[in-house]
Amino acid sequence: MSQKFLKHFFIWSGVLFVLCILAVVVFDPFFQYHKPIKGLKAVLTDKEYQCVGSLKTFDYDSVVAGSSVAENYYNDWFNQGFDCNVIKAIRSYGATADLCFLLDIAFEHQDLKYVFYNLDPSALVADPETTYALTGCPMYLYDDNYFNDIAYWFNKGVLMEKIPYLIANSTIGDYDENNSYNWAQWKEFNSDMVLGLYIRKPSISKMKPANYYEDVLKENLALLESRIEENPDTVFYIFIPPYSMMWWDNIYREGDTEAYLYNIERAMEKLLSYKNVKLYYFQNDREVITNLENYMDILHFSPEINHYICDCLISGKHQVDKSNYQENIDDMRRLSYEIVEKLVKPYEDRIKVDIYDD
Repeated sequence: MSQKFLKHFFIWSGVLFVLCILAVVVFDPFFQYHKPIKGLKAVLTDKEYQCVGSLKTFDYDSVVAGSSVAENYYNDWFNQGFDCNVIKAIRSYGATADLCFLLDIAFEHQDLKYVFYNLDPSALVADPETTYALTGCPMYLYDDNYFNDIAYWFNKGVLMEKIPYLIANSTIGDYDENNSYNWAQWKEFNSDMVLGLYIRKPSISKMKPANYYEDVLKENLALLESRIEENPDTVFYIFIPPYSMMWWDNIYREGDTEAYLYNIERAMEKLLSYKNVKLYYFQNDREVITNLENYMDILHFSPEINHYICDCLISGKHQVDKSNYQENIDDMRRLSYEIVEKLVKPYEDRIKVDIYDD
């Protein structure tokens, strides 16, 4: 090759590299450097890649923090009901450590009026360590080191797919920014879906002691409590969502009923000691959890239930305090055994059984 050819090759290669970096930095579909530029929407559809960036760069004063069951909230329900500007801090697993990691980013960048925190029962028994790296998340997007963003700048998927997707949804699509991370479109919520996806354990395990998960429970509660204590001017609306009665059937067969009820009871005792916490309990909402038409599987409910939960947070319905939390736990205990002894019986001929259970 001639020197002239090599010179032009390196020049044009350098130009191409610079253009790639400029395209990513200007359009920034993962919002690492700035909020959407004028004329583009906040198209949030990929939480593993966008959640951290949006928490760092967007303008907001409140967050909805939670697992996949919190993704279908319409942001403006909270904005209108609480006079706030909310964005989502979502992690599919909803483990306490992961959500606290996201809350730390939010508190670092904004003064928060409210945290609307979806507390899943499984989060109280999850590993109290973050799982982002373990599950293959793009960790170069989770830190503040721009030097490792080369994986972002020269990513074919970002250049050829994510940027065009952002532009298309902002200009010719009907994307609604209030539906960030919403996955409910095209999904079906009915008893056929629930029973088709529920693989029932045929045997019933011995019931675990109530304090079976005590050690990990304490660690997870300590993580959440520390964020509450460190931010006394933020009001934490903590709500425990309504999983379907088939979820209760499942944990009964796993021998977890008493342990999970114990965990929730201990969590309530701890959380209700804070002045900046408002606690809501939906697990014992009989009308919701016994109606399988509200669900896609044993725990994921329809957006209508998300709307119902938000309305309850606004109105105060289902709020628990020191005077009635024990009553709610006792009611749920009675309902949980009524479920396995009576309420699931009409569905048993439609429930699939795990033939590999040993």
